Amino acid sequence: MTTIDELMRVAPVIPVIVIDDIAHAVPLAEALVAGGLRVLEVTLRTPAALAAITAMKAVPGAIVGAGTVTNPRELDAALAAGSEFIVSPGLTEPLGKAAIAAGVPFLPGIANAGDIMRGLDLGLNRFKFFPAMAAGGLPALKALAAPFGQCRFCPTGGIGPDNAAEWLAFEPVLCVGGSWVSPKGAPDKPAIEAMARAACGLR
Repeated sequence: MTTIDELMRVAPVIPVIVIDDIAHAVPLAEALVAGGLRVLEVTLRTPAALAAITAMKAVPGAIVGAGTVTNPRELDAALAAGSEFIVSPGLTEPLGKAAIAAGVPFLPGIANAGDIMRGLDLGLNRFKFFPAMAAGGLPALKALAAPFGQCRFCPTGGIGPDNAAEWLAFEPVLCVGGSWVSPKGAPDKPAIEAMARAACGLR
């Protein structure tokens, strides 16, 4: 199985996707993959999310995972839908242990040193820094990363085309998460593919 480190290095941006209408799932995935963004995070924020994960997995080249996973029950549902990786907004011991037991690539959210230390205690060292801008932005992550040299990060929350390159220039940042490449609603495939190509050029 691919590791979370390998997934974080596939492309500089992981699209954070909210699917309200299952009909939008495959066209959106096709456009993102065509533009070079293959690792797709479908957030479990809508009733269509699990079905969208299953549908998107059929798109050649797509690596589809679930985001906004907050407990072991949601983890099980995401895995049953075919999720190839799991992203959470935070880190609890029950969720961390369940993800490790499942053997699935897992990217838990952290916002402070205590969160990172909890992750390290579980054997985790790849984290989502969330909410990136609200939690203090790049200066906060630089301060947090300093004592934890073994850790690498995917900042998410408030990151867009105007500031992504600045985050990606910081060595401990392997990729960023962003919703700007996957706007809500019926996908405009040429526009999304163009945004994905631009995102791939950020690093």
